[in-house]
Amino acid sequence: MKNFFTSLLGSLVALVLFFGGCAFLGLVFILALAALGQKQPVAVQPGSYLVFDLSANIQDAPLEFDGAALFGPLMGGERLQTLQLRTVTRALRAAARDNRIAGLLITGNVRPVGYGSGFGTLKEVRAALQAFKASGKPVMAYLNFATTRDYYLASTAGDVVLDPYGVILMPGLASQPLFMAGAFEKFGIGVQVTRVGKYKSAVEPYIRKDLSPENREQIQQLLDDIWADLLGDIAASRRLTRAEVQGAVDAEGLITATSAVTHKLVDRSAYRDQVIDELKVKTGRKKGTKESFKQISLAAYAGVAAGETGGALGRKNQIAVVYAEGDIVDGEGQMGEVGGHKFARELRQLRQDENIKAVVLRVNSPGGSASASEEIQRELRLTMQTKPVVVSMGSVAASGGYWISTYSHRIFAEPATITGSIGVYGMFINVQQLFNHFGLTFDTVKTGQLADMLIPSRPKTEAEMAVFQKLVDWIYDEFTAKVAESRKIDKAKVLEIAQGRVWSGTEAKKLGLVDEVGGLGKAITYAAEKAGLGTNYRLTEFPHKRQLAEIINEVLKGMTPDQAGDNAALAKMLGEFKEQARVLLRFNDPCGIYARLPVDIRIQ
Repeated sequence: MKNFFTSLLGSLVALVLFFGGCAFLGLVFILALAALGQKQPVAVQPGSYLVFDLSANIQDAPLEFDGAALFGPLMGGERLQTLQLRTVTRALRAAARDNRIAGLLITGNVRPVGYGSGFGTLKEVRAALQAFKASGKPVMAYLNFATTRDYYLASTAGDVVLDPYGVILMPGLASQPLFMAGAFEKFGIGVQVTRVGKYKSAVEPYIRKDLSPENREQIQQLLDDIWADLLGDIAASRRLTRAEVQGAVDAEGLITATSAVTHKLVDRSAYRDQVIDELKVKTGRKKGTKESFKQISLAAYAGVAAGETGGALGRKNQIAVVYAEGDIVDGEGQMGEVGGHKFARELRQLRQDENIKAVVLRVNSPGGSASASEEIQRELRLTMQTKPVVVSMGSVAASGGYWISTYSHRIFAEPATITGSIGVYGMFINVQQLFNHFGLTFDTVKTGQLADMLIPSRPKTEAEMAVFQKLVDWIYDEFTAKVAESRKIDKAKVLEIAQGRVWSGTEAKKLGLVDEVGGLGKAITYAAEKAGLGTNYRLTEFPHKRQLAEIINEVLKGMTPDQAGDNAALAKMLGEFKEQARVLLRFNDPCGIYARLPVDIRIQ
């Protein structure tokens, strides 16, 4: 408690110095108003439509703190809403049973950030939308400029409406990694690598200017697998064949309203005001009224539903859902990262808590530090000795993300999950040429031939690289042995399917890397059965919401201007470069050895 108040005091002092007394008091006032505003009850009018605005980033883990919600309007720019996956699916399930909810409207555009709103996550959202539709309540989707992600969800609706001047932007899937080797050469930054696995391509953006044949091969199959799953789902919902949907995509890519109706991708075209007038009638409003239709947003309804159904059980019979979302790094990690020390400590506490009867590990991570992955895996193996451990793979659970998943009682993955990538590499950057360009030089005094091998002031010698390669080979052997043992697969077979290659969840199931196709809900149900709880359990999620001192620090960090504006495409490209460079800061394994996906398997 003493440390908390010390940290809080430091944060408050920083705020005073940064903003000045009056501005600080204003921020505190806004914080208080926001806290009070969150407690205001929201009424659900009988006959209302639930409005699911897709204009959000849907992430797996609970939102520790939404700084944009409080301070976004003050700093200018549009606020990006963040929704948790379970918040969305629970709200849809509750609304399907709620007599006050007459139907569902899907609108807006999915806005993925980081590892959020991947196709694995959207598969679970789509399943919840289908379950709502199966309840017999009408589902309408109104689209304007719909991406593949938007249309994938909207195609579940019984009435899909596209604006007359709208477009379905669905040309297919593509992945275009950014390569930095040319820039590194220009600025005199040297990169040396050690790796095992011909498909282990995570180092390619730093040492190549294009895709290797092996990397191109694995990405092509991954995209084909994911596209096949999307195509099958869309075709089934629209009562079309895969060939008919593919034909519309290949014919135009940017599908206008007239063509979308012709190809039966949508039911009709209409303007927004026409759709609103229809919904007014459906929700019992008088024709011609200035009031909009009876509605409640999904985010608001989720709070109502949680308040009406929560608190049934006490502390006993809990299932812990633990979210490993983001890069796996050594140490405590920052927000959006999986810190090895911090995560292992959390798992240890859950293992020792007698009220926790099972642990569900939700993984949405490309991996990272090998030592941090092993630190987490060790705690999971110990936990398995006393209680069930079940893994649910989200959009990405590969390399180090697979490392922490492999020892569990059962692994669930979605067809579009990116998994596997069982491989290891080391990457070492030196700045000798860069510094020499500015007349900066180094000289060294040491006690042995390898004493300065970790210093980035010069390239590694052949002997030093041999030391690192030996370590990489050893860790790769350990990785594959762990997979063979935990998955009960012959080591020779593991070596065949490893090689750093990524697989879709569909292929991973065939290869024995995962046990079952399904989402988080299915994994939780299995964990409850494995623990002998049936339906008599309560879920608890980690990480929890953060303390006030941490919140204030996060607010300070988040106060940056919106740089998109009219140059959104350029801003996106620069943002990708910045993110690629920022990934280098996450390479903090003490030995420089990593089990991580390619930096940029981004599917568009």
